[in-house]
Amino acid sequence: MSRIGKRPVALPKGVTAQVDGKTVKVKGPKGELQVTLVDDVVATVDADGVSVMPKEGAERGLQMWGLSRTLVNNLVAGVTQGFNQKLEINGVGYRAAVQGKNLQLQLGFSHDVQYPIPAGISIVCEKPTMISISGIDKQLVGQVAAEVRGYRPPEPYKGKGVKYAGEHIRRKEGKKK
Repeated sequence: MSRIGKRPVALPKGVTAQVDGKTVKVKGPKGELQVTLVDDVVATVDADGVSVMPKEGAERGLQMWGLSRTLVNNLVAGVTQGFNQKLEINGVGYRAAVQGKNLQLQLGFSHDVQYPIPAGISIVCEKPTMISISGIDKQLVGQVAAEVRGYRPPEPYKGKGVKYAGEHIRRKEGKKK
């Protein structure tokens, strides 16, 4: 029995949820999000919030129960406070800047990397070596951060590249004489 799935997702003040078949729609002060749950899980809205339960006798429903509840919880968290991911850039001459609807990255290539900022995401560069990605959709924020990091992942010898804030890079020893 899922410990996470048993607890209903509380709806804060100003947040409304609506269940339409397999689709759960959540509307709040920052916007509106929706998720489509698997067939073997049933969501209902009651006084406690949004409850997610597996269908009777469905093994896949038991497997997807906790995940479905977490997806609904991420919707509620997104429309109330949003999500944020910070990236750090290490390396001589490596920097980032936002120009219009593009993120311009200088990462040691012969050319600048232009990353188009998707709708629903805001990117701010507080310093040339710090990138802050924020939005209401947790999956999209994480995907954008992973794509930006993917242009130049940190290398293990000097640690140069784009890394998540707080990420520990395992360092290797260089050549010996």
